[in-house]
Amino acid sequence: MKNPLFTGCGTALVTPFRDGEADLACFRTLVRRQLEAGVDALIVCATTGEAPTLRRGERAALIRACVDEAAHRVPVIAGTGSNDTATAIELTREAESLGADGALVVTPYYNKATQAGLVAHYGAIADAAGIPVIVYNVPSRTGVCCTADTYAALAEHPNIAGVKEASGSFALIQETRVCCGDDFLIWSGNDEDTAALLTLGGAGVISTAANLIPEDMRELTHLGMSGSLHKAGILQLRMSALVRALFCEVNPIPVKTALARLGLCSGELRLPLCAMSPERQKQLFDAMDAYGIRS
Repeated sequence: MKNPLFTGCGTALVTPFRDGEADLACFRTLVRRQLEAGVDALIVCATTGEAPTLRRGERAALIRACVDEAAHRVPVIAGTGSNDTATAIELTREAESLGADGALVVTPYYNKATQAGLVAHYGAIADAAGIPVIVYNVPSRTGVCCTADTYAALAEHPNIAGVKEASGSFALIQETRVCCGDDFLIWSGNDEDTAALLTLGGAGVISTAANLIPEDMRELTHLGMSGSLHKAGILQLRMSALVRALFCEVNPIPVKTALARLGLCSGELRLPLCAMSPERQKQLFDAMDAYGIRS
């Protein structure tokens, strides 16, 4: 049985910018806020952190800062995916050298891969890494979707911990649970799916919403994992409108806008991401107000 990298709520951290540069002081403050809220893991330099636009030096500085603030209290997991296997290996080894406890590796995008290619891709990365690898399946962004048979093959690798599953397919999740059992963990990659996934034995969530409501996302996962599934469902329904608003435009545009409203970061984005439309911003702010989140 593999040791789980984490269970519960892992926060997919935003990367704050100021005047075009990564704002490390602000980032450290955001990390401390998450730790004080009791989240179970920190994910840095992933989709919510605008990884595609981060420079190599920025990536290293962000990982180093996150590791330093976490101080071994919770695992730090670095996004190290690429559509070039050699680059993904290089990024994963670099994250390991900086003290990351795990790597989150998205499926190859644009050039994509066959299912056999996915198995070979992840196997090569896991072979080269000294830290556990989490597969990230998000076909809406990459154009490729893992199958349960692929997960079953990857589950055989001792260094592959499980998957952040963002396909939205509960048929795939059920088939994967049957094929792979408890040794291949499944974390929700969609905040709105978290309670439902926990009913199928999910390990928790890698969450964008936790940037804004870390205590509630942690409570939801811990309720579900302790068997209080009805209470978890009630909490999921309570946050439903807020979660929809946080994804009414491309992530992480809304969540950074929300954090800026609270004075927690500048809200600055890097192109091609841009400011929210006024209509969508109103939807977001109305949802925040209804939830009780006010500046």
